[in-house]
Amino acid sequence: MPSVLLVNDTDKPIAELREALQRAGYEILGDVAHARALLHAVETQRPDVILIDTDSPTRDTLEQLAVMNAAAPRPVVMFSDVADQDMIRAAIRAGVTTYVVDGMAPEKLAPVLEVACARFDEEDKLRRRLAEVEQQLADRKAVDRAKGWLMDRRGLSEAEAFELLRSQAMKQGARLGDVARQLLSMSELLK
Repeated sequence: MPSVLLVNDTDKPIAELREALQRAGYEILGDVAHARALLHAVETQRPDVILIDTDSPTRDTLEQLAVMNAAAPRPVVMFSDVADQDMIRAAIRAGVTTYVVDGMAPEKLAPVLEVACARFDEEDKLRRRLAEVEQQLADRKAVDRAKGWLMDRRGLSEAEAFELLRSQAMKQGARLGDVARQLLSMSELLK
């Protein structure tokens, strides 16, 4: 059963929202009365999805969402009365997965949350793939620099320098990029 953390940043009661979520099969975690408590609530309660009801997202709310998104990312659905494009973009940049304007129909709540979770999962896969590709690129650059250093200092060919790095990585049981970075760090000491 997916768990939902409710953030009520309005004066409106959220009993109807809570009932709709329970009917849809969601476990309702404790409410958060203000966005400043969001990160702490996410870290302690570990919800599957966060639902924020707000009249208009404040700068504090968006800042707290950005902090939460960096530290403990979760799918976030925001219901707001504000349809301003700049505000919507700011909310998305802060980590909002789905931004819904002009209220929420209880019967549409479950599909909105499901779409938000699916979209978050796809974006998370893309983020992880991007991080992996960036790591590969950084490794490749380090290996190229280390090969260049070995070629200059030891008079090796490129293939010999690469083989030396590769065999050292195998001996250490380490990644080739890590061995290259170690060599580059040591080369700084030898200057």
